[in-house]
Amino acid sequence: MSGWIASLEYATGGLWPYLVVVIFGFLPTEVWRVIGVFAGKGLNENSEIFHWVRFVATGLVTAVVAKLLLSPQGALAMIPLWGRLGAIAIGVGVMLATKRSIALGLIAGELALLGAGFLAAA
Repeated sequence: MSGWIASLEYATGGLWPYLVVVIFGFLPTEVWRVIGVFAGKGLNENSEIFHWVRFVATGLVTAVVAKLLLSPQGALAMIPLWGRLGAIAIGVGVMLATKRSIALGLIAGELALLGAGFLAAA
């Protein structure tokens, strides 16, 4: 092990991987977020560019959810398709029933997914 890594490990008590994650993972992206806040200060929220950005962001989230549902990896693969689709349906239903509360819909969907997991394991 090189000298500076050994001294870093000694100085942080074995927590140096977390320091590396903060320096190389968090800080570079946080700089762009701060720049975006200042750059977008005077922009009109109803402009065409914001509509386009919202549509692209929604499409990306939808694609990630669809990938997780249809070809899951790891522990999620043990839950059958009916359980995954049912959890999504319950989460969306609760969200719509509670004046579009995303937090309540997310909690309900997670609880439904956990229940489906327990039913599948039984």
